[in-house]
Amino acid sequence: MPRTPTIPTLAERPAAVPTPPAKIAIRGLVKSFGTKKVLRGLDLDVAEGRSLVVIGGSGTGKSVLIKCVLGIVTPDAGSIRVDGEELVGASRSTLDEARKKFGMLFQGAALFDSLPVWENVAFGLLARRLVDRKTARERAIATLAKVGLGPEAADLYPAELSGGMQKRVGLARAIAAEPEILFFDEPTTGLDPIMADVINELIRRLVSELGATALSITHDMASVRKIADRVAMLYDGKIIWEGPVEQLDDSGNPYVDQFVHGRAHGPIKVGVERIG
Repeated sequence: MPRTPTIPTLAERPAAVPTPPAKIAIRGLVKSFGTKKVLRGLDLDVAEGRSLVVIGGSGTGKSVLIKCVLGIVTPDAGSIRVDGEELVGASRSTLDEARKKFGMLFQGAALFDSLPVWENVAFGLLARRLVDRKTARERAIATLAKVGLGPEAADLYPAELSGGMQKRVGLARAIAAEPEILFFDEPTTGLDPIMADVINELIRRLVSELGATALSITHDMASVRKIADRVAMLYDGKIIWEGPVEQLDDSGNPYVDQFVHGRAHGPIKVGVERIG
């Protein structure tokens, strides 16, 4: 007689890997500028301790999404929760408390030209009066070392730095206060491929060392593959696909496939203006 297969008991089954809770939970996010609808009911979760990268073409609303989370732009509707705390419509004090958890690397580094490098790095620490100037300088120099810059860079000014060095200083400023959540806005824009890879390596290592949650936006696919745990694609104001970075080349989504492989033909239509 054929043997009846036995069903393993609960104790014998391999334990499922738990899904981390959402550090950032976004629901129904809507934002328009005049008649232009940018975000149309966007839903997105960023799991605690994970790196999620949002991809999408220029003008699709990636920067608007991050600015809504940061509180720079006020959504028209929807919910943004950080550690369960609602930020949309929140009081100034609630927003200020949430922002203490944030670190941000802006697209163009956005350094203060009139301040030396060390004050740029320590700007958040000094602005919030977390440390005195002597301690702030020491912290800044230690943080610069984490991004591969020596103490001799501390007293330089942004104009004296190359584009790659400016990105490193911007990254040092983002991590100086050891934030729980890091935001990266097109972190490799304007860099040559080698320096871009250096920045990507730094981002991956520093996010891991901090145990931080990361939300990035980019259209640089090399950067996506290097820094992402999960990827979400923004199109027509909504997230149309999300999955682990390993599935990016086999998403089953024609929009993602066209974008990832840079194809001119596909469901994403790009207008081309005829000259002459």
